[in-house]
Amino acid sequence: PTQTSPSHATMHSAVLASSTSTHASATPRPFAAGRARLRVQSSPSSRPIVRANAGGLGGGFSAALDRLRREAAEAMQGAAGAAPSSAGTLVGVSFADDAPSWDALEARVAELRAQHGLPVVDDLENGPANPKALLRRFDSSPDDEPRVLFYRDHAAWCPYCQKIWMQLEEKRIPYRVEKINMRCYGDKKPSFTAKVPSGMLPVMEIDGVLITDSAAIAAALEREFPETPLLPEDGTPERARASDLLKLERALFSRWMGWLTSGWADGQNRSGFEEALDIVDAELRATPGPYFLSSGFSLVDITYTPFLERMAASLAYYKGFRMENSGRWAGLDAWYGAMASRATYAGIKSDYYTHCHDLPPQLGGCEANGDEEQKAMRAAIDGEGDAWRLPLAPLSAASSPEPSWAGENAELDRLEAASALVRNANAVVRFAARGCGKAGTRPVSAPLSDPTATPGEEHIPAVDAAMRRVAHELLEGSAAAKPAEARVDTAAGSLAGAPAADALAYLRDRVGVPRDMKYPAARQLRAHLNW
Repeated sequence: PTQTSPSHATMHSAVLASSTSTHASATPRPFAAGRARLRVQSSPSSRPIVRANAGGLGGGFSAALDRLRREAAEAMQGAAGAAPSSAGTLVGVSFADDAPSWDALEARVAELRAQHGLPVVDDLENGPANPKALLRRFDSSPDDEPRVLFYRDHAAWCPYCQKIWMQLEEKRIPYRVEKINMRCYGDKKPSFTAKVPSGMLPVMEIDGVLITDSAAIAAALEREFPETPLLPEDGTPERARASDLLKLERALFSRWMGWLTSGWADGQNRSGFEEALDIVDAELRATPGPYFLSSGFSLVDITYTPFLERMAASLAYYKGFRMENSGRWAGLDAWYGAMASRATYAGIKSDYYTHCHDLPPQLGGCEANGDEEQKAMRAAIDGEGDAWRLPLAPLSAASSPEPSWAGENAELDRLEAASALVRNANAVVRFAARGCGKAGTRPVSAPLSDPTATPGEEHIPAVDAAMRRVAHELLEGSAAAKPAEARVDTAAGSLAGAPAADALAYLRDRVGVPRDMKYPAARQLRAHLNW
């Protein structure tokens, strides 16, 4: 989990701000035509979040608005973890420990990975982008110490960290990582705040020189590591176009923030956002390929990525707005599909559920509009109904509310989830047992974070047995063939079912993407954790 600091929200991401544009004026384009309409503040984050005021409008409209917002607030209460566990039906029920041991499960993971041509252990230094990596060499000599030290948030919530992370991966720059807490879920290391008193992220050291602004970091990476350039040459029309597109990204950001954080004028805010998105889509359709520049993938795409990702998730959840694969923005859909095919992005991309619960503590709140589409999308994203129940519906680009542009491989997705469980078995069991333990004494603003919670020690054996059963079912693909009520064999056994189910639900609601695994694997794990 991370917290986007106020300075991050006001930070201009336009690396090319010093470039002057003659291309836009010489060749009319959608952005030039819409420039006047989209001239807005670079960031609305410094303004107070607009919230509905019961005494503001009066009359029947005020009463209707109050009712809608009350219903939305009630629906949002407890939305994190809204999919119920079976603890209520397992009170007084015991089950037997009939799952394989962790050693046997580890051996089975190794066997299945070998069958699929996967390494037993992921190559974190040279393999695909992985949030668990603390050192990336990209096949450089082990004797060469990386010039770059990258400070980013633990849970991969920060959009500005994501931008720099992706730039490093695309350019294949060797780097070390130091992960820092965000204030919304923990304390920052004194060694970090001694260097950066504000505690803001991202931060980078290049050859020992500290850089603390994401735009400055991006520019420094392009300057110091020119071997794989991600920007067109200075003085070219393509460079001028890139500069304009980065300004358009800030305009789109402002329209998104103005809608997401406001409880007023929902229709007007929606129209304003759609207007900006229409212009972005037109810019994408104006190029021969799926990316923002005619020359191909660039830093412009990297800059747009974190927020187009978060916009799609948050507006579905809080406004009932379908942005991906809606049929309206063909250029944007082609861009989403192309991005999903990039190996660098596959290991960095988050999912709707994670973003919808990590944004409020970073932004100070998000406003649900309470309409029927919003309620339905929120329920699906939170796993209510059958969304996180076995058997799962196939996952594809047409899936709703969250599409998977790269599709799925259910067998490999289950293997990824099981590998993560088995690899960290002891820590995962104790973490999950917080669900049947005691809440922490020091609350934090992120609702899914409870750093001082303690596990229910007396229930550890039951939680361990339940977790091994989940891992076994993931590996063998057997759970989906059973009706939900038959997942737990209650014919004999001495382990308490209710606290085990509570522990599984606690873990289910805290599976983070990409921190723990990719979205298709997380979807499988969440469903298998539902007892």
